[in-house]
Amino acid sequence: MVGDGHVEKRSKDKKKKKKQKRGGGKKKMTAEQSLAFNSVTEWVYLDQSHSSSSSEDDFGVHQILNRAVDNNVVFELHSHSNFSDGYLSPSKLVERAHCNGVKVLALTDHDTMSGIPEAIETARRFGMKIIPGVEISTIFCQRGSESEEPVHILAYYSSCGPSKYEELENFLANIRDGRFLRAKDMILKLNKLKLPLKWEHVAKIAGKGVAPGRLHVARAMVEAGHVENLKQAFARYLYDGGPAYSTGSEPLAEVAVQLIHRTGGLAVLAHPWALKNPAAIIRKLKDVGLHGLEVYRSDGKLVDVNFLEKIDNFLLLLCLRQISNCDCALYPYPWQLLYDFLGLLASVLSNSPDFII
Repeated sequence: MVGDGHVEKRSKDKKKKKKQKRGGGKKKMTAEQSLAFNSVTEWVYLDQSHSSSSSEDDFGVHQILNRAVDNNVVFELHSHSNFSDGYLSPSKLVERAHCNGVKVLALTDHDTMSGIPEAIETARRFGMKIIPGVEISTIFCQRGSESEEPVHILAYYSSCGPSKYEELENFLANIRDGRFLRAKDMILKLNKLKLPLKWEHVAKIAGKGVAPGRLHVARAMVEAGHVENLKQAFARYLYDGGPAYSTGSEPLAEVAVQLIHRTGGLAVLAHPWALKNPAAIIRKLKDVGLHGLEVYRSDGKLVDVNFLEKIDNFLLLLCLRQISNCDCALYPYPWQLLYDFLGLLASVLSNSPDFII
């Protein structure tokens, strides 16, 4: 009996140690992390303490909120709706994001901000914040070289939008016009490759008034039976410089960054890991005012460490991509980087002088 008692005691002690080990695995926040967490969550929940009819563009933290906040506040800083090459309408996209725990969503359609009003209206119903944005299609030309490389620049604005909306809209409209010509040229090249495709087919997939992109052409190729899937369409025909690839009327990348500055936005380089010559591009764009880089892939993984070591004095943004056709925001961002992002956003948004964090 004594032996059984010792066995029982050892068993309880073992379980206790295991429990302690599991409980002790969670690291406590540092002072800096606590500050970041408190500031970010206060900003996220700020509007919920105000009247929904308030017209104030309140992007900042003005007071300590006496309420419990969710420790898992999720941001999604790169998304597309069917106003560009996403699958969901802005309202359905916001609803999808809400179902996945997103509190702050940046809608960054390609070369258009037309979906922002619908996203903001829907977000109000779910107690979410929308950061208006756009992903601008550009071209980078290396000095002394004739080669061009497509570069996408993300622009983030306050809830009031760009300070010079008409200038930005004219800039984007020119790019969208070029996307129509580009898509038609890609179709022409595919037809020459004995892969018949009709413009009407691509236009129908893109939707009424939507400037078509490569993804719409790729989807038409899949539906026509020319390829098995989207990945194959890009790998064989639509990749940068591929047999069916074409450019439109994309501006120079540095011109886009300068325009984002003039219109009161935050300029961020999208998916730099996909660039052929990232070092030269980052160096040039940094000289003209690039604020940050997208450094997390859509699967939540940080880009290669060797790549990050080449980056100096950049804000590292955590932007997940294409949440319109996958489960979104499964990978929460570190609080310190969200805090840095909001702080930088506050410092450059000319439309929101009260943005304090």
